[in-house]
Amino acid sequence: MLDAHRIDDEAAFADVAERHRHELRVHCYRMTGSFTEAEDMVQEALLRAWRNRATFEGRSTFRAWLYRIATNVCLDALSRRRPNPDGATPHGSPFREVTWLQPYPDELLDRAGSEEEGPEARAISRETVELAFLATLQHLPPRQRAVLILRDVVGWPAEQTAGALEMTVPSVKSALQRARATLRRVLPPRRSDWSPATAPTENERRVLRRFVEASQNADLDALADLLRQDARQTMPPASLVYDGRAAILDLWRPVLTGDRAWGAWISVPLAANRQPGVANYTRAPGEREFTAVNVDVLRIEDGLVAEITTFGPQILPAFGLPPTRER
Repeated sequence: MLDAHRIDDEAAFADVAERHRHELRVHCYRMTGSFTEAEDMVQEALLRAWRNRATFEGRSTFRAWLYRIATNVCLDALSRRRPNPDGATPHGSPFREVTWLQPYPDELLDRAGSEEEGPEARAISRETVELAFLATLQHLPPRQRAVLILRDVVGWPAEQTAGALEMTVPSVKSALQRARATLRRVLPPRRSDWSPATAPTENERRVLRRFVEASQNADLDALADLLRQDARQTMPPASLVYDGRAAILDLWRPVLTGDRAWGAWISVPLAANRQPGVANYTRAPGEREFTAVNVDVLRIEDGLVAEITTFGPQILPAFGLPPTRER
């Protein structure tokens, strides 16, 4: 804890502030939906905190003060982003227009969970970082989004949230009701079943292993057996949505089989947003190395893949994975 007497000690300030870097990055990630933007927001928040250190009077915790600053840094950044015109989720998918969405490595979520203070400290659970939740948040107006995160995720009371956002308590309560209504309308109906999860389950890992084996063997029949009939695949930053097992298989077929197939295929398991995933690499005929092509993050229900969110390979360094590999 940093008291008012040590606020001007730059070394002490930096030491205490850095202890909260990972959890602040997760907070900014929830606000922005982008892993890389979240790091920029945290850096700006810590700089802003140091410049405005005189405003910390010790009446709240240092952590709460940093959260307030980080939230407002994100709101400033979001005010410059082109908003979704009506806050809707077009074509039934919250992913379609969220072109900036990126996955968040579980290893870094674990570090953030270890930074939480007080009796509420716990590992970051799936319900607060799963991709469907993150994508839906991005369709909320920024201030409404901040209210929902501070109230329902961070756990602040209405009065504290109102003070941080310079809102009235009634306006905070109204914003929270509207945000919750949007989430209930858009998120998968069985989402509440996942709330205790802080890592992929053993059943999900089994499905992931079958998914990897089928992909590497270019076995479309096995892949079909793993997909729900109403499965969906999305591909940020492209506004592409493939609805249904048949549409997904039609997408994969020329990639895995036939004259235009991408070649040999290996899939490296990973975990992102408390969901199972894979980094996919391909090697064209005559080439020595496998080259990363994408990252798939899976949502699994009742032993079947219900949703696949596919990202470009640029995010691989966050997972400690190389752009190429020999095997």
